[in-house]
Amino acid sequence: QVRLVETGGGLVQAGGSLRVSCAASGRTFSNYAMGWFRQTPGKEREFVAGISRGGGTTHYADSVKGRFTISRDNAKNTVALQMNSLKPEDTAVYYCAARFGLLTTATMMNDYESWGQGTQVTVSS
Repeated sequence: QVRLVETGGGLVQAGGSLRVSCAASGRTFSNYAMGWFRQTPGKEREFVAGISRGGGTTHYADSVKGRFTISRDNAKNTVALQMNSLKPEDTAVYYCAARFGLLTTATMMNDYESWGQGTQVTVSS
């Protein structure tokens, strides 16, 4: 499995921006579709954004569409989530996930086989 490490979380005021990144190692990164999920205490982990192996296809949850952008750099083995116009309800632990061999994007937790440890994003009102 590929190893994933998220960075870039933190505290930001509502309306602000934050970028979280995920560095992959151990396998050929371009063979993996990537996704971002988030989770708050007492709730299930939810899909935020996904990107295909080559980066040509992306998919977003309705709650973040138009505010968040997922991107990847296969040369640097990284995937990022740029979050703009943040709202308090975006507060969560954000997880990076990887799925080997998928040609498109995936939106379900069970579609992914590798996960990072998560990074906390807190949006104050």
